[in-house]
Amino acid sequence: MPLTRSAIRTTAEAYLARHPHEREALAGLMSLLDGVDDPADRGTLPAHVTCSAVVIDRRCRVLHIRHRASGGLLLTPGGHAEPGDRSLLVAALRELSEETGIPPGAVCLTRQLLGSPIDIDVHDIDARPSKGEPAHRHYDFRYVFHLADEEPPAITLQDEEVSGAQWLPLTEVRSSTLRGKLLHARLDGRPEPLSASAIIHDGHGRYLLHLRDANKPWIWEPGCWSLLGGGREPQDRTLLDTVRRELREEADLTASALVPYAVECVTGTDGTRVPVQVFTGRWNGDPARLPLTEGVMVAWMRPEKFPYLTMLPSTRALLERHATEHRAPAEAAPASGTVLNVVGVHLYLERDDQVLLGLRHPDSAYAGGSWHLLAGHCEAEAATACLVREAYEEAGLVVDPADVELVHTVHMVDRPGDRPRIGLFFRARRWEGTPELREPDTCVSWQWWNAKDLPEPLVPYTRAAIEGIRAGRVYTELGWAR
Repeated sequence: MPLTRSAIRTTAEAYLARHPHEREALAGLMSLLDGVDDPADRGTLPAHVTCSAVVIDRRCRVLHIRHRASGGLLLTPGGHAEPGDRSLLVAALRELSEETGIPPGAVCLTRQLLGSPIDIDVHDIDARPSKGEPAHRHYDFRYVFHLADEEPPAITLQDEEVSGAQWLPLTEVRSSTLRGKLLHARLDGRPEPLSASAIIHDGHGRYLLHLRDANKPWIWEPGCWSLLGGGREPQDRTLLDTVRRELREEADLTASALVPYAVECVTGTDGTRVPVQVFTGRWNGDPARLPLTEGVMVAWMRPEKFPYLTMLPSTRALLERHATEHRAPAEAAPASGTVLNVVGVHLYLERDDQVLLGLRHPDSAYAGGSWHLLAGHCEAEAATACLVREAYEEAGLVVDPADVELVHTVHMVDRPGDRPRIGLFFRARRWEGTPELREPDTCVSWQWWNAKDLPEPLVPYTRAAIEGIRAGRVYTELGWAR
């Protein structure tokens, strides 16, 4: 998303809400934002917006550079926004990287500012006849960052614009207004978690995961299975407040006994390093009943599914670590005479009198090389929740549980002595997406087949179910001795 006038105005208004005594000094900025020209374009005269990065190390020193255009004065890194910058903060990070070689991943946002500017500086720029620039004014948005690591990274100066660099104590920061605000904020140079997420599990080996939107590249982890959680906000007194608020806002979920588990570092949408406080907590409900406000769905997953999910490696490693440390208790033996049935769900999709079938991988443990409906085994979840999950995992299809109906049931046993199976077949009246090969080790092709001319080889009970559905029958038995 490009940098917009409204985004700059929102940032400026939030800043003035914290510093109302500066409204008169920034009246020119607000007039600029009321105009028709791009406020962040260096060609907008007689004034425009710029940005800078205030980097603080663990010794509470602030990085200054000698900028050639300023006659060698010591300043914090910064400059003009460019068309590709999504925000002024991102522009400040880019300028930091270009002028000093310090990448965004080497710095963190601060708890005190949470990505808001600490200062908006007003300074006049002398005319530069050699570049055809008249005298003008800069409204400089200053953003504060802590170094993510103990030692400052190597600095590689942009020789064309920068002639030197120096780390100065907070008390010697060259800008008096910036120095005063830094000292007032009591920044100590030490990064701390600014986000919180939760490993929600049921105590029996299931983990509640959140599938994030894939068509929003500006959000964190688009299209990935993730933990519920988010960034700290000013009203949060603690990170426990943050994770509780995020669980309520994202899914109206309240988990019991939330406790800190680990601090993990991820890369934020702005490229900075983000320490995340991870909590653990227990819940044992039906995800399909949660009023999800963000993302595609939430679903129970077991560790054996993790390798097949689109997930950040760091998230997978964290969950696998937790699963190893918290082994699920063994299932109680069924009562004498009771035989547990395997329950599978099947998605029956019709389009122009055609049925969607998948060709199973030749090496598949079940029905290798045969055609089959999109299907999967129920874990500890509702059948419709399993159907929705499998549809997305296997083929990238988004199905609403409200749009499915049970149209057939198959109760079967493959061979005498085998565990009985119950197959539930659901027809989806509507769905979103085009079938994709999301699990190529299981399915090698999706294809629409004429329901009157089904392919061979086709899983026998699948053929029986399709024929039953088309004939209006709701139940089939296979393999039982009569």
